[in-house]
Amino acid sequence: MSIRATDALQMGGAFVEDAEAQARFHGAQRFLAWRRRLLPIAAVIGLLVVWEIAVVVFDIKPFIAPAPSMVAKVLAAKFGMLMSNLLPTAIEAISGFLLGNAAAIAIATAFVYKRTLEEAFFPVAVMINTIPVVAKAPILVLLLGNGMEPKIAIAALICFFPTLVNMTRGLRDVSPQQLELMRILSASPREVFIKLRLKNALPYLFSALKIAASTAVIGAIVGEWIGATAGIGALIIQATYNFDSPLLYATIVVGSAFSAAFFGVISWAEHRFLKWNVSHAT
Repeated sequence: MSIRATDALQMGGAFVEDAEAQARFHGAQRFLAWRRRLLPIAAVIGLLVVWEIAVVVFDIKPFIAPAPSMVAKVLAAKFGMLMSNLLPTAIEAISGFLLGNAAAIAIATAFVYKRTLEEAFFPVAVMINTIPVVAKAPILVLLLGNGMEPKIAIAALICFFPTLVNMTRGLRDVSPQQLELMRILSASPREVFIKLRLKNALPYLFSALKIAASTAVIGAIVGEWIGATAGIGALIIQATYNFDSPLLYATIVVGSAFSAAFFGVISWAEHRFLKWNVSHAT
């Protein structure tokens, strides 16, 4: 056999080995992806089974801790009522999320370009953030009335501070070399902001948005505790006062499911818009 033929055979064998290695790698990646999806589901199912067995074995009264099967029956029987109460909470949470994050992004931009503003008002933002939510809620109800406005304001305030901190850091955390390159290329201030600062801040922003997606729902629910006739928070208070534990747990499940779905939407948007971010992809 000639030397050229031998080299060809070796190259062909190398290609086959490379294809097999890639197939094994993709198979391992698919396995890990399915594992990440299935393990939480298996853990939740396991906890529900243990909970159901514990209620039967220890004869736990329904008004203390109802069995998951009883909660499921309430979810099915009162699904319409639960959804009608979820609607105002969802509107309040989403509105507060949008309002609080929009304000935080605008103020963070002002802080980056005007250090004096940051030095003057950042301590004020910290002070407001240290006030407990249950203390802010009555004040906002007195100021804004008993409608949706104070609930939206509470959700916005909860979302505001994490986004402000992350966005300020992201906009400012650009290297001097990058800024110098933009100046050499005669980039306008608008181009520097959009193509450099804003793009650099997106990973920081989405980290804050994922936190805000959950806390906005919490803020809306807490606001409804102070004064509301409809909503997840109001339904939780009513079920608690009536010692209706199955309805209480069912309401909590609905609120948690909405919060998880909201978080999932933001995570999907992060994966959709941060494909260019190598560190995020890994």
